Amino acid sequence: MIPTRNTLAHACAALDLILPFNEPADGVLSRYFRANPELGSTDRAFIAESTFGVLRRKRLLEAVAEQSTGRALLLSYLVRVVGVSIRQLANVLEPQEGEWLGTIKSFDTSKLSLAVQLDLPDWLFERLQAQMPEVDLIALSRAMQQPAPLDLRVNTLRATREEVIAKLGADKINAVATPYSPIGVRLDSKPALNKNRLFVAGKIEVQDEGSQLLGFLVAPTRHETVVDFCAGAGGKTLMLGAMMHSQGRLYAFDVSEKRLTNLKPRLKRSGLSNIHPHLIQSENDTKVKRLAGKIDRVLVDAPCSGLGTLRRNPDLKWRQTPETVAELVGKQTAILESAARLVKPGGRLVYATCSLLNQENEDVVQAFLGRHPEFSITDASELLTRHEIPLATGPFFKLSPATHHTDGFFAAVLTRKTATA
Repeated sequence: MIPTRNTLAHACAALDLILPFNEPADGVLSRYFRANPELGSTDRAFIAESTFGVLRRKRLLEAVAEQSTGRALLLSYLVRVVGVSIRQLANVLEPQEGEWLGTIKSFDTSKLSLAVQLDLPDWLFERLQAQMPEVDLIALSRAMQQPAPLDLRVNTLRATREEVIAKLGADKINAVATPYSPIGVRLDSKPALNKNRLFVAGKIEVQDEGSQLLGFLVAPTRHETVVDFCAGAGGKTLMLGAMMHSQGRLYAFDVSEKRLTNLKPRLKRSGLSNIHPHLIQSENDTKVKRLAGKIDRVLVDAPCSGLGTLRRNPDLKWRQTPETVAELVGKQTAILESAARLVKPGGRLVYATCSLLNQENEDVVQAFLGRHPEFSITDASELLTRHEIPLATGPFFKLSPATHHTDGFFAAVLTRKTATA
């Protein structure tokens, strides 16, 4: 789409509000749309796609444009990344901008540092560079520069994947089965689903395929007692409840009342009756302590940097810092310690993040195991094989946007030894 002068002005204004990175970009954009209800769906789509496109390529664009205003970055993005011609933009350009954009189009990026070319802040580039060969880092960064697809999870209590794909097709929404998750569906577009008959009937939920696969590592069964320790708005909770066939008991803990409130309508649509949401004050809440040693399976989807979700949330690479990551590691360690106390002998604890950093992943787990010899690692690949999921990730569960076309995920499956072990 070639924007009108008015649409371009709105996109630049929205971007200027986002660029200080004082809060999440999607929240800023939602507020901007509410404040400008006259914007049509086509205008909103352009504003959302172009602003997030700029955030994915911000560092390169700043180097090429030698400016950092919303307008300079957006025009540079359209010409340099999208490939819009300067002639096509003639009606929306100010005097001298055409000539300036000509230099943008011909800029030789090979003289820029690799961190700039890959659109990563130096600290993140250096940490990822220390973790993987350069060729893998380049592939990962290129993958994170692309928008993510829209994945859905089928509520197996109410539908089959085949039924969902067929009904989406009847609604002229192209959908295919996800390659790994046996209950996932991938769309090649991003339609509004909140009024779709499948969504209203509780037959589908939006959930990345990688997130779905975490459920198969927890693998709860009927009649077990399970805890989703950091439930949030409950996407994984709902999946675990369906895997339990709405039997047993599933506690959804979270420290945010707002997130648990957002779970309520989803829970109602799902038809599940085995989920029990509980607001807790901290990981050491008395509600948690009462369950010590009584739980069969515990999922800790820990608060993290979110750097595995940069396709969806590109602002995170500009909002996170080494200091915020270090603070998160402290929280992750404390939460894992508390959650581990819940697990009964022979029970399973799954620690997961959507981070790419070893500091939040392997390092946290290895430090925990050093303090807790009563836990041992269970091979994630073997567990997935039991569900006929063809993913050889090794002992730790690791997904990459470059290799698996999911968000970046990490998980460790920890089993508590039995009393006789």
